[in-house]
Amino acid sequence: MTSTSVVINTLNEETNLQYALRSVRPWADEIVVVDMHSDDRTREIAEEYGARVFLHDRMGYADPAREFALTQTTGDWILILDADEVVPPLLARRLCEVAAADEADVVSIPMLNYLLGAPFVGTGWGAAQDHHERYFKKGWVEARRDIHAFLRVRDGARILRLPPDEGLALVHFNYIDTSHFLEKLDRYTSIEAQDAFSRGERSTIRRAIRRGATEWWRRYVRARGYRDGWRGFYLSAFMLMYRMAVQVKVKELADLG
Repeated sequence: MTSTSVVINTLNEETNLQYALRSVRPWADEIVVVDMHSDDRTREIAEEYGARVFLHDRMGYADPAREFALTQTTGDWILILDADEVVPPLLARRLCEVAAADEADVVSIPMLNYLLGAPFVGTGWGAAQDHHERYFKKGWVEARRDIHAFLRVRDGARILRLPPDEGLALVHFNYIDTSHFLEKLDRYTSIEAQDAFSRGERSTIRRAIRRGATEWWRRYVRARGYRDGWRGFYLSAFMLMYRMAVQVKVKELADLG
């Protein structure tokens, strides 16, 4: 009999967390919540749902705390879940089947992303475009501290890629509104810029333009962001701004140094 641990990292997630917990409590053998000293009822809610709760220093982003969370699990399989994500019943059953039958070492799960109030089909956030290795047998995935590159699958792993069918995707309530996006943009671009600067990267106007334009093309044209209407247009533009903001902040760091 295999067992599954669900890992959730939190910071002030009292609004979202209960929905994530409700979607996994009926079938998970263990829920591990690593909280970065929330100021609201996040920890109390996690405990009410039977989670094992640990504390971690605030790091500006969740990946270092996730690395710690993985070391606290006891299950044979691990599911990494964000507090603003929900596991549909059909997906839960499929994951349990994979574990019981030993069909794979790692499962790549499609993401159904809701942004600015609607589910996306393009822009890089559609379920057919956005897959993540979130369910895996312990030992087959390594944790890293790199922002947006948290997990690395070990060589030789059997990877099962689930189809983007309705019910088999993690439901992710991503950016609620424009203010939410811009708040995250400022925080994550600062972290990326510091990482880039520490690696010796330096910014130029040409590089900023090229990276911004490439991001726009990738989102709106290649990933067919136009299929998402005005949301796809504006979020593609926001991601152009994201890439340029990283370059501006690298330049600011260089001038300060």
